[in-house]
Amino acid sequence: MDDAKLSSRYAIRPLEIEHLEWAKAVFAHSFVFGSPIWRNLYPSDRTARFYGLYKASNYLIKYQISSGLSLGIFDTEYKFKNSESVASGGNLYFNFSDPTIDEDELLRQMDTPLVSIACAFDAFYAMDNKFVAPVTGRLPASASFYEALAARDSRDPKTWLPTAPGQVLQRMGTATRADAEGGGFMKAMAHHMMRRAAEKGFSRIQIECFHDAVTAVWTNPPVPFKGNVAGEVNTYTLDETDEYGRRRFPYRPVKQRLTKVYVTLR
Repeated sequence: MDDAKLSSRYAIRPLEIEHLEWAKAVFAHSFVFGSPIWRNLYPSDRTARFYGLYKASNYLIKYQISSGLSLGIFDTEYKFKNSESVASGGNLYFNFSDPTIDEDELLRQMDTPLVSIACAFDAFYAMDNKFVAPVTGRLPASASFYEALAARDSRDPKTWLPTAPGQVLQRMGTATRADAEGGGFMKAMAHHMMRRAAEKGFSRIQIECFHDAVTAVWTNPPVPFKGNVAGEVNTYTLDETDEYGRRRFPYRPVKQRLTKVYVTLR
């Protein structure tokens, strides 16, 4: 597969700390309102969940931006909606006390040129789970999904766990603004990240994919990279046993293939 290309209007750049709040907003809006999983598993009180996820994601997003390995796509011809945004280069206008605002208005309140994010970090430097817990608290099923994928990964951990920095790049957090979807941003940024990681000496990238399009991109990387599925599960058939020993299917009727993908860079 050839590398995906973007219009000259858009630029892929490393995310910086100055972009933290913008990235959190794109992440939270995409997950709560756009994800085929989360919008269907948690259909009520979405605006309140958005506010909560935006606030809860500070550590998750900041940690990955601080790694220097996360990327964003910026609209270089973006026209600001508010004059106050011009001086700062972008601004958010959320009113956290108003849970009645709909997803379209929230999007309008995200007055920034950032249209898409791909967060990543060096897997040798693991995140502190206690600081990630607020995110899983807002999306409770996510912990079960990651556990299920890990259980279905039959590889010997010695063959893929990093033993030093600069070996495995962990991807965690793919999101695009709802009004920019369909522009090929996720694919272009994925290909860019593969090239960039290879240039930095990484040998592998690992990513858990909760969307069919994301799985398709990462399992079909450009030459010479190779993508493989290490484990997968479907939310519809994922079962749990309750305290009485009864088998339950807590994520029905949502049907979504979840995958754990690794890309070999060299």
